[in-house]
Parts: sequence; structure tokens; C-alpha cells
Amino acid sequence: MAGDLLAAAGIEAGYGRVQVLWGVDVAVQEGESVVLLGANGAGKTTLLRVLMGLVPAWRGSIRFRGEDITHLRTDLRVRRGIVYMSEMAGFPDLTVDENLRVGGQFLHPAALRARLAELYDIFPALAARRRLPAASLSGGERKMLGVAKALAGRPQLLVLDEPSSGLSPRFVTEVFRVLDRVRREGISLLVAEQNVTFLDLADRVYTLDGGRVGFAGSVAALRANDALRRAYFGLT
Repeated sequence: MAGDLLAAAGIEAGYGRVQVLWGVDVAVQEGESVVLLGANGAGKTTLLRVLMGLVPAWRGSIRFRGEDITHLRTDLRVRRGIVYMSEMAGFPDLTVDENLRVGGQFLHPAALRARLAELYDIFPALAARRRLPAASLSGGERKMLGVAKALAGRPQLLVLDEPSSGLSPRFVTEVFRVLDRVRREGISLLVAEQNVTFLDLADRVYTLDGGRVGFAGSVAALRANDALRRAYFGLT
């Protein structure tokens, strides 16, 4: 791999006087898929929001392609190629097509039209509902819309918060299929999850517990550690 695309070092952050993250280091290399595993309340969402500039870092640094973006506005991070999909996924009052256009707003109009055609090919269920409001979609369809919206702007790094949250097994499988395709197309992934199925996407994995990194390394190393399997995920 060519090197770090994203590198965050010594990240500390929180809300008000409550500290949530404690000296967190995380990196994603060019073309790499990284999974951030942890239970609810471990600090995963806060970390992703700090990486996107939605929550300020109290201490530490964030670099993207070698540029210090620690204090850069969120929209400028998006323009540089980092896109975030939260658990909310999309805007419920906008149509499917309008949501995708928001995701691709920084593309040239011709490039956006081409990108929408590609996305409707990848997500045929969304193509059939493109004129409907996002609020009319099922939970699984809304999650797929969130992924498609995040991909609309052709990001270099796709950051996803709990993409399997609230989904039936069928839609978890569909989300996994799409992310596997995205990975094979060369887009880097940083996926915060509790569902260990997503380990199968990962080149590397971090565990987060109490706002601190507990493990950083390969999936094979995680699976080989009996204590980590039991403590974090009950892997057998």
C-alpha cells in the first residue's frame, strides 16, 4: 500500500466537561479497509465525528494525504475526499434522487449525471423509488440510500457509522455486498461496527473500549487471541 491516507494521533475529545476519547491513534492506508469494533458507548461515533470535524479535537492531530486537517471545516474535509455516513443515513423529506444529488453536490453536473446512473445500477431498488421521499423507504432501503449518497461524490475515504444497525440479516448481507464492491474499486473504508461479520471486509481492525484503543492489528491476530475474542465479541 502507498501509505497513510488518514492518520489520527493522540485524539482526545468529548462533550462539555465529559471526556470520551483518550489518546486514540487510528490510521487508514490507501486502498485499505479498516474496521473499528466496539460496544455501544465505546466512543466509536465520537471518534468518527472528530475525524469529520463535527466534534472538535481537544488534543491530537488529524492528517489526510499528509495535510493537517485537525481544525478544517467539515465541508472542506468532504471536498478533499472524506465522506461520512451516520446512522441517520439520509434526509427523510428529500426524494431518493435529491439525496443522491446532495451527496454529489461538489461534482461537475455531467459527472454527477454519470455517477447517478452508476449508483442506480448498483442499487436497483433505489432506482425504482428515485422520485419517492426517503421517509417512504424501509429501514433497510434507507440504509442503502445512505451508502449510495455517501458514494455519490466519489470519495477517497468512506467513513461509516454502524451500517448494519437496525437491519435485518438480508439487508446486512446487501450492505456487506456493496461495501465489498466499493473496497474492490479502490475506495478506502473506515467502518465503525459491533457486527463481527464486517471483519471479513477488513485489512486491519481496531477495538475501542472506554474511549481507548485496546487492540490494533490484523483480523487474524484478533481471531488468534482468545482473551480478545471473549472480551469483545464472543468469537469462537
